[in-house]
Amino acid sequence: MLGRFTVRPSNDGDGTYGVWDGAVNGWRSQGLSAEAAEHAKTELDVQFDAHGPRSADAVRRVNPAQPVEHAEWEPGELDIWIRDGDQWLGRVRDRDGRLAWVPAVDLRPAAQDTT
Repeated sequence: MLGRFTVRPSNDGDGTYGVWDGAVNGWRSQGLSAEAAEHAKTELDVQFDAHGPRSADAVRRVNPAQPVEHAEWEPGELDIWIRDGDQWLGRVRDRDGRLAWVPAVDLRPAAQDTT
């Protein structure tokens, strides 16, 4: 189950962000930009599930990252898979650099540019 880690504004009031770990009720990191905090959050999602370390057979890195389309067939780049319960989720970076976990059924390889 994803959701153990969340990005929140840091406690120091300096306009930075951090990653909160709901399982231990504490900060994993602080003092980050919003983009860096989102990336740190997804890296922690790769390493841990709700119960502890994620097993190695539940993670598949995609190297190099592959172009994909998701949901309304928006372009993005897939760089890793994780198994969460009974489904596989792909971490996709959109054209603005935002990261999201997308169910495998909602992803397809991007159309090749033939121009």
